[in-house]
Amino acid sequence: MNWGDLTEPYAFEFFRNGVYVATMAGALCGLVGCYVVLRNMSYIGHGLSHAIFGGYAVAALLGVNLFLGAGLWGVLTALVIGAIVRRRPIGSDAAIGLVTTASFALGIALVARYPNNGRNSDALLFGNILGVRSSDVWIVGVVGIVAVAFVLMAYRPLLFTTFDEEVAKATGVRTTALDTMLMVILSATVLATMNVMGVTLIAATLVVPAVVARMLTDSFAKMLVIATVLGAVSGFAGMNLSYHHDLPSGSTIVLVGTAFFLVAYLGGGRLRRRAGTVAHAH
Repeated sequence: MNWGDLTEPYAFEFFRNGVYVATMAGALCGLVGCYVVLRNMSYIGHGLSHAIFGGYAVAALLGVNLFLGAGLWGVLTALVIGAIVRRRPIGSDAAIGLVTTASFALGIALVARYPNNGRNSDALLFGNILGVRSSDVWIVGVVGIVAVAFVLMAYRPLLFTTFDEEVAKATGVRTTALDTMLMVILSATVLATMNVMGVTLIAATLVVPAVVARMLTDSFAKMLVIATVLGAVSGFAGMNLSYHHDLPSGSTIVLVGTAFFLVAYLGGGRLRRRAGTVAHAH
């Protein structure tokens, strides 16, 4: 494959839009994913992606703005889960599984019953660069700016809440408000990246860069930067691979991120063994 073959797809607007969205979405997922991983929210990230698919189908059926309708549905889902958990009839993992799976099932049923409403369901489930439009670029950009602004403005309270929520609450930090805003941003992130990543793979895109970054550093600030960069690189490389190998964009982006994980894991294992050998020798 020569240089001309690599640059050929950039002649198409849909591909350029796809690369823009995938790169920004990867960076956004990497940033938000740090809080998802450190606060043990990986399952709710997975659940929200499925729940929002139900909201997408409902919004398409009602003829309302898809982004607004599905976004409100995602926030509502998160609030319902929180309400169920606070009443404590069941555990948080069971509440997440129950509510989000029911919403996903509703979306599947509506898409099957009204197939002409909204976008192609396969594209939403698995990601498709052909479905990326200029408006998607702007949406991801706006969500990214809001997420970065929120992290910068609430950096210390978020850091405190992430590592010790009970103490943070006791010292006057508005943990409920922070949790609600974080859930709104998480919902917006899932919705904005759905076209490229696909519903079934968004959770991995949130988790993998953050996990790799956590393996590479003990500094929270550095973790945010590394995860954001890894997410962006995974999105950019994954989009190009998806075009040249005719694969769904979401799967290739996740596979690139997984390759980073394997390198970090195997490299870290070798470093740990080497350090152990040196310590034993002394």
